[in-house]
Amino acid sequence: MKRLTFLALLITTAVLSGCAGHSPELRPYTAEETHELALEDLNRRGLSFDEYQIKKAQLIKTPLVAHEFDNRGDMSVSRQVVRADGQG
Repeated sequence: MKRLTFLALLITTAVLSGCAGHSPELRPYTAEETHELALEDLNRRGLSFDEYQIKKAQLIKTPLVAHEFDNRGDMSVSRQVVRADGQG
């Protein structure tokens, strides 16, 4: 009976020491990882489209470009679009 108790105690000790020995790696996040986490958090917030675009532009640090629709209707493939630089 002493052997069974000793064996159970030994196994329990081994299991508990094995679980306690593994700790997650504690290191600071890199700037890229922090940026990715912020973008993932933004995706989960459930903001409206406009609010989302404003917050995303702030995170990415790019100017927000306003996209306006014209009153010409559907875009045709045959319509020539003239770009601001004169090409197109």
